[in-house]
Amino acid sequence: MGEYPLDGVRIVDFTWAWAGPYATLLLAMLGAEVIKVESHRRLDHTRLRSLMTGPMMGGPNQSTVFNDINLNKLSLTLNLTRARAIDIAKRLVKVSDVVTQNMRPGVMERLGLDYEVLREVKPDIIMLSSSAVGTTGPERTYVGYAPTFAALSGLAYVSGHIDGTPSTLTGAIDTRVGTTAAFAILAALNYRQRTGKGQYIDLSSAAAISCLVGDVLMDYTMNGRVRERDGNSDEVMAPHGCYPCQEEDHWATIAVSGEEEWRAFCSAIGGPDWTKAQRFTDAASRRQNQSELDRLVAEWTRQHTDYEVMEALQSVGIAAMPTYSGKMIPRDPHLKERGILAEVEHPEIGKRMVVGPPWRLSATPARIPRAAPLIGEHNQYVLGELLGMSRDEIDRLVEEEVVY
Repeated sequence: MGEYPLDGVRIVDFTWAWAGPYATLLLAMLGAEVIKVESHRRLDHTRLRSLMTGPMMGGPNQSTVFNDINLNKLSLTLNLTRARAIDIAKRLVKVSDVVTQNMRPGVMERLGLDYEVLREVKPDIIMLSSSAVGTTGPERTYVGYAPTFAALSGLAYVSGHIDGTPSTLTGAIDTRVGTTAAFAILAALNYRQRTGKGQYIDLSSAAAISCLVGDVLMDYTMNGRVRERDGNSDEVMAPHGCYPCQEEDHWATIAVSGEEEWRAFCSAIGGPDWTKAQRFTDAASRRQNQSELDRLVAEWTRQHTDYEVMEALQSVGIAAMPTYSGKMIPRDPHLKERGILAEVEHPEIGKRMVVGPPWRLSATPARIPRAAPLIGEHNQYVLGELLGMSRDEIDRLVEEEVVY
């Protein structure tokens, strides 16, 4: 057994943007050697800009967004418009276990790097292609960005305020697609370990997100009901929502399930007279009178800080948590204790706090993050050590802009 769960697994990563790189980030944290194939000719746009930060003027090695989703990876620059670069990519696949890509359907085929070709190079290769709705069907050419996945999946329509428009959910959708992709690759590696066979994974991002709203889809299929947006409310639980606290723009989320929890909640807040009212005597009544209930609960939460609300309710078994702002997250004592955040040293952007591995495994812990690679940082290692090229040969490839 290696030090990490995926020790010895090598991934050739053609993904870019968010969803694909997040999948290989998770696998890199589990110990896989992830070689990101990129090029100055077509930079990963997260090296230059993002929806959150706008343009990044410091150059392709100074993007905090790129760093956050490409930790623990290596960078190889290949200009895939050159035939020699395609040959090098195939040689790399031959000594690897997994290939990942999230370009539009048809791009890898035009490059000559599709699964049928790569399977000839390495018969047991595992290849994952991630796109908006998969590589087949009438919608296969749809543009693959998070709002597209969210809308086509149905999740966007049921997400948002009751009186508002559907929420696109943006980057949160990308990371959920990436998590699904990572799980699919782990399943494929397990299958290959048992059978010796590789496989092709055609991942539809919209379908991956549809799995999160199975109850909504089944309700429509079986009952003809179209679920509408309901904000923070729940079909059964009440109170269930996000409530204002004592400090400005501080909130706490509370979810009360069942009669035992309701009694505990009433006791924790001091048993005011309204908790004994007929309109709140059972779950159905509380749900029916939820607007008034939310107003009364908010009167109590406004008298306390978000952490006081959490401590008072968690102590009696009620689900309650502060609603974190970005500044609050690194200060939270529970997250600190769990080691969720880690500090990495990047050669151009300096020290930076990043999200560490989401698992705590006993025998094979996940890898502590190291900074994302500089573009082309590992050309010598990949071309020289893995593929056996001489320094002169590599230099010629650089001059010819094959390695670029």
